[in-house]
Amino acid sequence: MAPSGNLKLYADLMSQPSRAVLLFCRVNNIDVDQQLINIQKGDHKTPEFKAINPLGKVPCIVDGRFKLAESHAIMEYLAATRPGVADHWYPTDVQRRSKINSVLDWHHLNLRRGSMTLVFHKVLAPIVGVKADPRAAAEGLSILQQSLQVLETVWLQEGYPFLAGGRQPSIADLSLVCEIMQLQVLGEEEVAALLSSKERVTAWIAAVKKATSPHFDEVHKIIFRAAANVSKGTRQVKAGTGPDVHRRQSKPPVSKL
Repeated sequence: MAPSGNLKLYADLMSQPSRAVLLFCRVNNIDVDQQLINIQKGDHKTPEFKAINPLGKVPCIVDGRFKLAESHAIMEYLAATRPGVADHWYPTDVQRRSKINSVLDWHHLNLRRGSMTLVFHKVLAPIVGVKADPRAAAEGLSILQQSLQVLETVWLQEGYPFLAGGRQPSIADLSLVCEIMQLQVLGEEEVAALLSSKERVTAWIAAVKKATSPHFDEVHKIIFRAAANVSKGTRQVKAGTGPDVHRRQSKPPVSKL
């Protein structure tokens, strides 16, 4: 199916996968009409949104009559359907692509699981009115620490700046770096402690930032703002619009696409 040229992205930029997809679009000059979904307000639970994505999660896209959820699948689809996307983002070479897929598959139950659990129970739970679980936070921290060690020793190889032996970034780099950026809400000291012995991880984050500049900082403005609020003790974490995002906050229309 050919792309329609009328691509809509439904996202909340407090969502790590949402930021990864938006960053991919920005870096590759993909024209996208972003529809803000405010998770904190429950926009993702409305019948209107579930008509677009029955899973009730962000991000998702509508491309003409085609609907797709899950950030990795979305980036793979856009890499295949949008002209001008460089091959290194999701290579046509089967072996190279399989290496990237292996990182993406590992990510869900390791780095993402640890990061999400820790951040939720240390920062987000009180904000959304849920009792934080210190044991769950400790488990998340343990998973995160193990995952960062695997990232340092397995997925990042000496002499290669990007994941899985990549000399240029791929969609795996975007997905994982956006996850790590979520840790900013924990505070500078805790992030520094987590990365203190991770020289390759630290260099890799810098490499991804440079490769995606200036879009990286623009897409992560909401995280920097949330981290600043947490450090001030306000603990206000709100859905944001980020760069070039329509500020309309109406519910998405019922889709017959």
